[in-house]
Amino acid sequence: MVKLTNKIGVIVDSFGVGVYEGLKKAKEVGAEGVQIYAVKGEMDPAVLTPAAKKDLKSALDGLRLEISALCGDLGGHGFQDKTVNAQKIEKSKRILDLAMELGTNVVTTHIGIVPDDKDSEVYSVMQSACEELCQYASSMNAYFAIETGPEPAAHLKSFLDTLSGKGVSVNFDPANMVMVTGDDPAQGVHILKDYIVHTHVKDGVRNRDFVDPRIVYGALGFDGMDHEKVAQLVTSGELFAEVPLGEGKVDFDGYFQALNDIGYKGYLTIEREVGNQPEEDIRKAVQFIRTYR
Repeated sequence: MVKLTNKIGVIVDSFGVGVYEGLKKAKEVGAEGVQIYAVKGEMDPAVLTPAAKKDLKSALDGLRLEISALCGDLGGHGFQDKTVNAQKIEKSKRILDLAMELGTNVVTTHIGIVPDDKDSEVYSVMQSACEELCQYASSMNAYFAIETGPEPAAHLKSFLDTLSGKGVSVNFDPANMVMVTGDDPAQGVHILKDYIVHTHVKDGVRNRDFVDPRIVYGALGFDGMDHEKVAQLVTSGELFAEVPLGEGKVDFDGYFQALNDIGYKGYLTIEREVGNQPEEDIRKAVQFIRTYR
């Protein structure tokens, strides 16, 4: 039996009740840390006042919760579109600044699907954006952590290897790999071992032999079908389904063992993006992880 010593985190937004109520629920279900979206609304760095930051820190301290990471996913096609990258890079930097103020040096994000063609313009545009983010994060001993799923682990590693440092690293999500690319999470952990700075604990199943990542994540210039049909495909379970921990195809024995093998000491953060009883599912997920302690 794999033995874990990692702290357990929860994405506050998974509860769907706002940040402060979400913090309370995270504590109630037994989490030791939280990940919080910091893109818009009350956590947007552009609107979060010094007083609001102080109140948030006070709430975290009162509940004895740490922040495992902030989520800085800006949507769209990540950093594939050079016409909007300057704005997105600037906002990403401000989210990382906020993360550092709040006591974490990790901001998770999606950068868009890394093209297979390394000579393509989109690859070059993404590489340039990520290099700027990498240098900024490295200067602060911090990380922008790319979430796994849009491309196989080996291809993501080859992209990261082209950057000048580890300022752009990995937020490892095993369910995304199972549901979309079909990668083996344990093998993926070993491939990306030098880059993993944060992880998710999520489960899922893939219901088709092949799932086109562009349908799930979008891609610049890809017009495979309209947004309404894409949303219906993704939510219907026709392609894949996110399920409670232990009910899907993620081999958690293998996943957790691989994390142990590479010496990962960071958070195991529970994400629940679907379902009408998130609090119950998250509580059970905490209990599921604790069976490995």
